[in-house]
Amino acid sequence: MSAELEERHPIAPRRVSFDWRGTPLHWIPDEPTATHVFNVLHLLLPAGERWFVKVFKESLPLVTDARLLKDVKGFMGQEATHSVQHSYVLNHLAEQRLDTGAYTRHVDFLFERLLGEKPPWRIPLPARRWLLYRLAFVAAIEQFTAVLGDWVLRAEGLDRAGADAVMLDLLRWHGAEEVEHRAVAFDMYQHCGGSDPLRYARRIGTMCVTAPVLLWLWARGTAYLIRHDPQLAGRPRYSLRAHNRAVGKGLLPTWRELGSAIPRYFRRSYHPSQEGSSRNAADYLATSPAAREAAGGAAGTAGEAAGTAGEAAGTAGEAAGTAAGATPGRRE
Repeated sequence: MSAELEERHPIAPRRVSFDWRGTPLHWIPDEPTATHVFNVLHLLLPAGERWFVKVFKESLPLVTDARLLKDVKGFMGQEATHSVQHSYVLNHLAEQRLDTGAYTRHVDFLFERLLGEKPPWRIPLPARRWLLYRLAFVAAIEQFTAVLGDWVLRAEGLDRAGADAVMLDLLRWHGAEEVEHRAVAFDMYQHCGGSDPLRYARRIGTMCVTAPVLLWLWARGTAYLIRHDPQLAGRPRYSLRAHNRAVGKGLLPTWRELGSAIPRYFRRSYHPSQEGSSRNAADYLATSPAAREAAGGAAGTAGEAAGTAGEAAGTAGEAAGTAAGATPGRRE
């Protein structure tokens, strides 16, 4: 395990909030394609990250390592917060007359039915084995979220393009936490898989399914958003040429940056601690407006609790002093 991973901060949720009232529909000015490629995150993550939490909750009885258990619980808290915050963006899109319901219903079906507690189509898999497959799918998806998280922390092109500050903070706060917990899903799968001879084969197989399905969901989601965008005239369509132009401007990751994550994951010696930088993630979280406000609120709550405890202790001390200073009555 790398020295950087050993020095990481404890994984814990940050109770952030964002004010979307000033964020335009095209939050990257004059770049609807790049905007909607990112907006697919809001279509996928509310249901997807709820599913992560559900799968991990089912798997908790399998965890026998105290440190991993602590990380898993922190991961679950972070992912639950991500799900909630991205669902608020869906509400914001709806307020701007971009209805996403038809697409998100398909996403809900994917995570709730096809990847639910029981195998789809009555596939005869034992419950423990199906749970391991679902953990492997989470680990494969988290490989891409770690790569995207690391990329968005370094994406100066978004700043140069004048991207909306609130949306950038959401994406970078989320990206930093993905880098922060990038190894947890992988470690969870490896731990629960134990000495199972199929552990490595299952890891490879689920990535071979995950990568093309994610690509399809993303392309379809982007096309849906562009087609239903009320601010685009005519009959707009998702264009690979427009996508690649945005890549050239540094507004989207390159295909190479995304694709190279797959062969790295296939290495037997691979560990997600090799992705990204915990230091970069921590540096951003220290400056993120939303994360700083959340930290201030948490500190304020703790301070109020400490103050209340101090007042209670003072009151108890005064009462004890009064009792000690009282003269006992003498019997005549």
